[in-house]
Amino acid sequence: MRRIHVGNALSAFGLGFTVPYLYVYVAQVRGLGAATAGMVLAVFAVAALVVLPFAGRAIVRRGPLPVLLVALVTASVGALSLGLAASAVTVLLSAAALGAGQAVMQPALATMIVDVSSAETRSRAFATQFFLQNLGLGVGGLIGGHLVDATRVSSFTLLFSIEAAMFLVLVAVLGTVRMPRAVRVPAAVSAGSGWKQLLGNRAMVQLSVLGFVLFFACYGQFESGLAAYGVEAAGISTSALGTALAANTAVIVVAQFVVLRFVERRRRSRVIAAVGLIWAVAWIAAAYAGLGSGSQAMATAAFVSTYALFGLGEAMLSPTVAPLVADLAPEGLAGQYNSAFALVKQLALALGPAIGGPMGASLHGPYVVTFLVFSLGISVLALRMGRSLTPVQDQPWLARSQVVRRVAAVEPVPAKV
Repeated sequence: MRRIHVGNALSAFGLGFTVPYLYVYVAQVRGLGAATAGMVLAVFAVAALVVLPFAGRAIVRRGPLPVLLVALVTASVGALSLGLAASAVTVLLSAAALGAGQAVMQPALATMIVDVSSAETRSRAFATQFFLQNLGLGVGGLIGGHLVDATRVSSFTLLFSIEAAMFLVLVAVLGTVRMPRAVRVPAAVSAGSGWKQLLGNRAMVQLSVLGFVLFFACYGQFESGLAAYGVEAAGISTSALGTALAANTAVIVVAQFVVLRFVERRRRSRVIAAVGLIWAVAWIAAAYAGLGSGSQAMATAAFVSTYALFGLGEAMLSPTVAPLVADLAPEGLAGQYNSAFALVKQLALALGPAIGGPMGASLHGPYVVTFLVFSLGISVLALRMGRSLTPVQDQPWLARSQVVRRVAAVEPVPAKV
C-alpha cells in the first residue's frame, strides 16, 4: 500500500508539472494557435473515452499491475514526445498517448488499492490517495511554474522530460509490488458479460449517474466555467484566481484526515447528500461574488470561499465514493467497475467545460442558478441511491461490528473455579 501511495504521489507530481502550462505551450511557445491547443485538450478526453472500456476488461483478465505498467510506459512516451513535438500532427499524437496512459492509470491504481485493502481500511486508503494526489499536483505545479519560460522552448522540453521520468520512476517503484493472487473470473464474464452485469446493478447505475453530476457540476467547472464567471462577472484578477485554486488545495490537504474521522461512521449516501448542500452554499457564495453589490474585496473573498467549500466537499467524497464503487463490484470485477466509473468521470469532465465555459463567461445569472440546482440534485440523487444500498454498503463499519459479535458469540465462557 505504501508503494502504491508513493506511485500516486509521483504521478500527480509529474502531471502538476505540465497540465497548467499545456495550453500556453501548444498555442504560444510552439506557435500552433489556440485552435490546436483546444484540440489537444479535446484529444485527452477522447483518448480516455476510447481506452477505458478496454482497460476494465484488461484489468479483470490480466490484473491491475501489468495494465498499470503498460499505461505508465505509454504515458512516458507521450510526455517525452509532446516535449519534442513541433507540428500539430505530432502534438496531437503525443497528447493521445499521454491521455490514454493517464486515463488507464486511474482505475488500475484504484483496483490495486482495493486488492491490498480490507473493508475496514479502504476509506482511509482512498482518502490518503486523494491527499497525496492533491499534494503532488500542488507541489508539481509550484515547481513547474518556476522552471518554465514562455520565451524558451527548452524549458518546456525539460518540463515534459521530467514528467516522463516520473512515470518511469513509478514503473520502477510499482514493478516491485507483489499483489495478492487475483480471483479467477470466468472467461465469459471477462469477455463482455461483466458490462451487462454492471448495467443490471441498480445501485451501481445510480452511483454512476450521481458521479456524472458530481464531476460535471464541480470538477468540470474549476478551470473553465467558474474561472470564466469569476473573471467576467466578479472582476476577479488572475492572481486572485490563483489564490482561489490554492485555497481549494489547501482545504483538501489540511482537512482531509479531520474530515475522514467524521465521515467514517456516517452513512455514505448521507455524506454525499451533505456534499451537495455544501456545494449549494458554494454556488450561493459565487452568486454573491458576481451578482452582488458588495465591494471588490468582498467579491474576491466570496469567490475564494467558493473554491474552499468545493475543497471541503471533495475531502468528504474521497473516502466515500471510490470505496463504494469497490464494495458494489462482485468479487474479481473491481477493475471493470473502476474503469466504468472512470469513464463516467471523463465524460463529465469533457462536457463540463464545453457547457459551463460559455455559460460562465456570458450567462452569469443562469450559470449560477443551473449549477446551484445541480448541487441540490446531488443531495436528492444520493438519498435515492441510499435506498438501493445494503446496510453494509451504506455503513461499512457494520461488517466489522457483525464479525466482532459473531466471534464473541462462539468464544467459550471461562468456567468459574
